[in-house]
Amino acid sequence: MSKYRLKRETISTHEIVIHNHDELIKLLGVNGEIRKRVCDQTRVQVIDRGGKVLLIGEYEEARKVSNILNHLLFAVRKGYTPTPADFDLALEDYSEMKKNIVIEETSELQTPNKLPVSSLRPEIKVQPRSKGQAEYLETVQHCEMTFVIGPAGTGKTYLAMASAVSSLLNKQVRRLVLTRPAVEAGENLGYLPGAIEEKVHPYLRPLYDALYSMVDFERVQRWIEQERIEVAPLAFMRGRSLDHAFVILDEAQNTTSDQMLMFLTRLGEGSRAIITGDITQIDLPKGKTSGLVESRRILEGIPGIGIVHLTKRDVVRHPLVQRIIDAYEAHGRLTNSDSVYHQSDEKRSEHRL
Repeated sequence: MSKYRLKRETISTHEIVIHNHDELIKLLGVNGEIRKRVCDQTRVQVIDRGGKVLLIGEYEEARKVSNILNHLLFAVRKGYTPTPADFDLALEDYSEMKKNIVIEETSELQTPNKLPVSSLRPEIKVQPRSKGQAEYLETVQHCEMTFVIGPAGTGKTYLAMASAVSSLLNKQVRRLVLTRPAVEAGENLGYLPGAIEEKVHPYLRPLYDALYSMVDFERVQRWIEQERIEVAPLAFMRGRSLDHAFVILDEAQNTTSDQMLMFLTRLGEGSRAIITGDITQIDLPKGKTSGLVESRRILEGIPGIGIVHLTKRDVVRHPLVQRIIDAYEAHGRLTNSDSVYHQSDEKRSEHRL
């Protein structure tokens, strides 16, 4: 590392040693996405020198970026491919990250914090990217029914699908049941053309998107033909008993109290359920109580039910999503979030075993 004075700032150069070209590509991004993100988010210059990456910038900022990239490099060497969102999260949570690593006087990262342990099948290539997401997956492991409440971009639906697919591949369940309230259609889909899957497809598109990103198209189609995957609007769940199934209820903030109670009592022998929702985006008519809000209050403390609250710190989409959430909070628009999205990390998830 070298130091010199330039325009009254202390400029330093930090080196990251790279073992091979594949490590370099994964660390900086296939098309340099992570390198670009470093330049966009900091005043640090990133220079590729083949066997090493040079970071040049103001001393403290370059030191911070060096520690973060070394942390991501450790993940690369463990088989994980970082994304620009991973860099954003590490930059935002840098003070927390420093508590879990040992940084010597040379500013080199010596002992990265442990990667979260995931119960997901390795072939679906999904890992938690935040503390809240790791707690989410841990809760799913230990509870037959898990409620996940959080803002857009926190991975509620995606991790629910990853958990469901893992359970199906592990033969812990026999089928997946995907459902969602069709609020816009008033739960009356009969006038739409096609079979039930086609009628409800627009409402379950986020679940389909997550599924196809984890499992190849041919296998998904085979599962559907074998009735190992079932899609249905929430209204079609009435009167059924779902045995040996992994059931996902998405957008649960738009269920009424009666619909939520009906769904919760469908769970049969050997089944598990994940209920996801964002209570800041309730589309029910005025005067209607959200079944998700009510059930969270009523079911707290019930054995076998886990309640997880994700926060804006768990947002893993484009960083613009984070800024949008911040802006709406600043204008008081996310009024339902006051008691949920600003909870301390210690109270963010609750396990009831």
